[in-house]
Amino acid sequence: MANIPAHLRYTKDHEWIELQSDGTAVVGITEYAQEALGDLVFIELPKTGAGLSVGDEFAVVESVKAASEVYAPISGKVTEVNEDLSDNPAAINESPYDDGWMIKMTVADKKEIETGTMSADEYAGYLDKLN
Repeated sequence: MANIPAHLRYTKDHEWIELQSDGTAVVGITEYAQEALGDLVFIELPKTGAGLSVGDEFAVVESVKAASEVYAPISGKVTEVNEDLSDNPAAINESPYDDGWMIKMTVADKKEIETGTMSADEYAGYLDKLN
């Protein structure tokens, strides 16, 4: 079974979100997603300052198997991009919840986190239904 940290929130598109104490959110893709994609070889990330709405494509990840879009789980503005991923996209494979984070962003509406994402237990149940 995939590693599903309890303190994160999850989407049906296999993105995770972590709300920081300063009110910003860190976003990446889940272990399940990186396993499905395989070895990542390229990533295209947004520019700092980009405005995003829920469901907007904000990144493209390419693996030896396929290319896949990554979607914003919440609305807000990109405040930081993990530039290390440009040189080492495999960090997402190795550490999807730590070194493999993709963006940090402001949170336009915290209710989007509550209503539009799942807890770790809910996400685990969702994955069980997929398999």
